[in-house]
Amino acid sequence: MTRNAFAALYRHRAPILKSAHLYHDSFTEIILRKCLQLDCPSSSCLLHRKSYSTGFTSVHGETPSAEYARMRRESLESKFGHALGTYSSKSFNAIYGFGPFLALYRAAIISFHVLRLAMWQLFVQDMKKRAVKFRETLIRLGPFYIKLGQALSTRPDILPTIYCQELAKLQDQIPPFPTDVAIKSIESQFGVPIDEIFNDITPSPIAAASLGQVYKAHLHSGELVAVKVQRPGMSLSLTLDALLFHMIGGQLKRFAKARRDLFVAVNEMVRHMFDEIDYVLEGKNAERFATLYCWSSDGIKHERTNAVKAPKIYWEYTCSTVLTMEWIDGIKLTDETGLTEASLNRRKLIDQGLYCSLRQMLEVGYFHADPHPGNLVAINDGSIAYFDFGMMGDIPRHYRIGLIQMIVHFVNRDSLSLANDFLSLGFIPEGVDVHSVSDALKTSFADQTGESQDFQGIMNQLYDVMYEFNFSLPPDYALVIRALGSLEGTAKVLDPDFKVIESAYPFVIGRLIADPNPDMRRILRELLIRNNGSIRWNRLERLERDIMGRIGKGFDYLCEVVKLAPAEWTAMLIRMSVRPEVHRFALDIISAIALHSSHKLQVAFWLYLSRLLHKMTI
Repeated sequence: MTRNAFAALYRHRAPILKSAHLYHDSFTEIILRKCLQLDCPSSSCLLHRKSYSTGFTSVHGETPSAEYARMRRESLESKFGHALGTYSSKSFNAIYGFGPFLALYRAAIISFHVLRLAMWQLFVQDMKKRAVKFRETLIRLGPFYIKLGQALSTRPDILPTIYCQELAKLQDQIPPFPTDVAIKSIESQFGVPIDEIFNDITPSPIAAASLGQVYKAHLHSGELVAVKVQRPGMSLSLTLDALLFHMIGGQLKRFAKARRDLFVAVNEMVRHMFDEIDYVLEGKNAERFATLYCWSSDGIKHERTNAVKAPKIYWEYTCSTVLTMEWIDGIKLTDETGLTEASLNRRKLIDQGLYCSLRQMLEVGYFHADPHPGNLVAINDGSIAYFDFGMMGDIPRHYRIGLIQMIVHFVNRDSLSLANDFLSLGFIPEGVDVHSVSDALKTSFADQTGESQDFQGIMNQLYDVMYEFNFSLPPDYALVIRALGSLEGTAKVLDPDFKVIESAYPFVIGRLIADPNPDMRRILRELLIRNNGSIRWNRLERLERDIMGRIGKGFDYLCEVVKLAPAEWTAMLIRMSVRPEVHRFALDIISAIALHSSHKLQVAFWLYLSRLLHKMTI
């Protein structure tokens, strides 16, 4: 039975003991809470991320399947897909019984803008102009709708291509709120004057966005910190806008010609919005990110990941609406002069950021979903620092395998295999003819010249096909698309010719070589061998170069380590050289190589001869 949002909120209200030093509400929050008749101190307890956790986990290493995608989608819908449901007179009476004015005022503003949009729709049929008007209306409606538009810009399964491209232009265009309001918010959260928390704090924000703003401050211990303060009343404002969205969602859906599952997708986006305004969660995300990508479990930096930094969190000065973290001095990636003066290698910065991002999405699975230039800075030592961990993705292993598989099939221009990938991952609804999707993809590929394209070009190829066949992107992949788009946009600031798929190719090869998973082995064969059994020699040669490059880098790293402590390494190598087990190990390795070579000698000969004949016929 369909759950009603207002009724659900009303049923779940519960008295919660307030802590005098944690919950000192602003006047706006008090009035809005009276309008909603809620007993809890924050709306996050109503639309909290835990209320929407699916509890449905995948089997580690499981092969991608449409059944998993369907079950996950149903689980998401059952948990929060109806949490912002349709309205009835009974729910209106429940929520507006004791304080209707503020909520009705906001509803009137939203209705006014949507009515204008609907009237404008009657006279303008040009899709481009309608997309521009749609974006402008979202900006006027405020932070919730701006965030919503940004998220929808990566959902070609919901909106037409032209709308996705227009919404991608959305930026946080909200002016900062006064510093005295921010200071009062900090003092109310911790219950002490600002001077007892910080030795000093900047009189104006260093950076501002739709959900909060950042100040620079010194602790009494002398440490330099960044203080992120949430915009007052944001949690209750987002709650109200999320609930009122269903009053106008149908009209927006008709105007933008959106798909039927718009509301389910919006509910997933709302969940991410509430994650973004939970600063305790953001702090935990930052620490998890640092543990995975900046430091190893034994406290020793990884060879490649020491080029990535994340700010330290000061938990004693952090709560749900105030986040205090280490201040990291850096150079914006858009600051060409600063990068030049610091003598930073742009190619190296791109490689480091790309390596870390691909490791997040394809190897570990926990990734920063919004790596745009505002969330990344270059450090003078050549490393890259990440900020803003409010939006993170966690993609299961079998989805990561599916992503690698799709990349390989796209590089191969194998439209039928790509269509089958979409089917196995649950992108295509039941009943759609896979061969029709394959034909549409083949036509789309034929419209492009050359295999190397930027990510936006690839998505433009797929957008129309996805919309035509009513694709349904799982939430995991929607965030991946957003992250890849942001990553390429950031890299293009440093190198306008950067192409994320082409640049990711060596990393994908490395994953295919290093992972013993049978699915990875199968994907590697598909990459190197055509369906008719012939070998893709250019890719085989590239694979050989990549393997030799990795071996060479391994020896280079070993030499660098030996140079750091030559005496210790020399002594250790001498001790190892006289141990019998080391001798046996070396002999085993030599024997295995010799045996393998003898078995493969004939194959190697015929491969060489085939390659020679291939060159002669070119």
